[in-house]
Amino acid sequence: MEHRTLLSPRWAAARDDLSARRAARASRRTLERELASFSTPDDQSELDAILDRAAPEAADEIRHILDRSHVA
Repeated sequence: MEHRTLLSPRWAAARDDLSARRAARASRRTLERELASFSTPDDQSELDAILDRAAPEAADEIRHILDRSHVA
């Protein structure tokens, strides 16, 4: 007879939340690496122009990443 342990809804939700957080961190690290490739002044000017046309929420997030990387 096979014994299966069913996850309680609370454990399942915690597992799903952890999985989503891991995926979000991986996506953010990928974005940070891609943004680091904009290294020359011309690249940075081009990125600024792109961000000026982007949705404000997305542009703010990217600018925050860029500001943090310049401090580091």
